[in-house]
Amino acid sequence: MPTMRKYLFSAGFALLVAATCVSITVMTPPAFASEIKYVVNDIPVTTGDIAHRAAFLKLQRKKGDAGQEMIDQTLRMAEAKRLGIRISDAQVEAAYQRFASSNKMQLSQLDGVMEKSGVTKGHFKEFIRAQMAWNQALSARYRSGDGTGAVSEQDIVRKMLEKGGSKPSATEYMLQQVIFVVPAAERSATLGKRKREADAMRARFSGCNTTREFAKGLIDVTVRDLGRVLAPQLPPDWAEQIKATKVGGATVTRETERGVEFIGICSSREVSDDKVAQMVFQGESSGDKNADELSKKYVDELKAKARIVKR
Repeated sequence: MPTMRKYLFSAGFALLVAATCVSITVMTPPAFASEIKYVVNDIPVTTGDIAHRAAFLKLQRKKGDAGQEMIDQTLRMAEAKRLGIRISDAQVEAAYQRFASSNKMQLSQLDGVMEKSGVTKGHFKEFIRAQMAWNQALSARYRSGDGTGAVSEQDIVRKMLEKGGSKPSATEYMLQQVIFVVPAAERSATLGKRKREADAMRARFSGCNTTREFAKGLIDVTVRDLGRVLAPQLPPDWAEQIKATKVGGATVTRETERGVEFIGICSSREVSDDKVAQMVFQGESSGDKNADELSKKYVDELKAKARIVKR
């Protein structure tokens, strides 16, 4: 059963799979002047934004109100910002590349589909950013139990045992994060050099006990002990790599908004406790319908409080 985060993230991408795997014969739309159509809590939504979303709906072979979709997306992004959720350009680029790969397309081919259909890769990437941010906002709301009737870990375990089940287990990881810091102002000039340094240190990684010793002679390298993290709690961008890495090893390096990073796997073990039971219960009870309902309710609440002005 998919978790809420996985469902909402993949749903936005799955909408395009059929459309992008067929040939596009439409001509490139002509350029046009973009004017403000709506103002949503002081954030403008332009006719250009709406035209790109209309093209996106057409590409998906999906009916919908492009203007309303852009209003909803603006509200979602504003809410994510209020919650302190930030999706970096690197995360968006990685997701864009994964989408191309999963559909057996070169990036240039996907770029072409986006441009020829009138969607543009810029609009699609902002859609990706919005989906990722909204997933995190929904996950935070779901975990808080706001409007979901959440119950305690002990209540969940009791219900499982009453049905003849047993507490589920999960892998618990002890993790260490290594960050080769790259200031934003120096990113274009030093990112390549820092990545080579991070790759070299990662190749020498043989366990978490020696990491700080290796980092002593390096400039602007941060080593963080992340402590114990259960598999369902792993950061989405790192989860698959962490699970595929042996104890004592390190994930491949990744470029992030902070610089270049990798995560060392200090240890792992199987655990079974009330917290695991709660996460499994939430995952099993958060199907597509539940996710859609929660998302709609959340957006409706935001819309009821919003100032939306049509120009």
